[in-house]
Order: sequence, then structure tokens, then C-alpha cells
Amino acid sequence: MAPIVLKRLGKTDIEKRMTLPSKSLKCFPPLIGDKHTVDFQVRDECCRVWKFQIYTRKNNKKYLKPVLTKGWREFVCSKRLRVGDRVAFYMEKEDQADSVMYRVKVEKTVRIFGAVFWA
Repeated sequence: MAPIVLKRLGKTDIEKRMTLPSKSLKCFPPLIGDKHTVDFQVRDECCRVWKFQIYTRKNNKKYLKPVLTKGWREFVCSKRLRVGDRVAFYMEKEDQADSVMYRVKVEKTVRIFGAVFWA
């Protein structure tokens, strides 16, 4: 299954918030009405559930610039993520009532003799 977001983390992603591609916003729970935030849950590879919040700009409907805010820093610290690590988000449809489950996978950067690998 292809990820809806696959991102190599930068300094801002580690220290503050994770920016998301605008086109990926359609794959996450919808923003309803005038709201510019939406909460959702994600399971990691250890089946731990994480609660994240997507935040978008209030005044610019054309370019929403979505970011992960609430819950993101706790995730970063718990997983000991660093600049250069990758994070992938997946969306899976459940059979029961067309519910959606989100998953997150972390790929840590490993350097061996100058070559970069992910584990």
C-alpha cells in the first residue's frame, strides 16, 4: 500500500511541527464548516495509538498549508526522531461501516561508511 505522506524530516519537523503536502489533506479526516483543525488517531508499528491534530491557515482557503501540531512533539520525542529520519502515513479502509484507520511508520537514518540507509 502506498503512503499518503512520505517525508524526510527537517529541523522544523523535529523541533516544532510537521508540515504536510496540501494535496495529502484530502486523505485525512475532513475539516468541517469554518473549522481549521481536525483531530485524528494513528497506530504505529507497535500498535500504540497516537492522537494528532492537523492545523490549517484560518484566512487562506486557497493554500491551506496543513501542519501536524498537537501530539506531534510527543511522538518525535518518544521515537527519538532526528533530522533525516523518514515518516510515512498510511490510510487503511476497515470493512466495518467504511471506517478508516491511519498508520504511521518511522524509518530511522543509519549511516554506514558514508552511505545512508533506513531501518
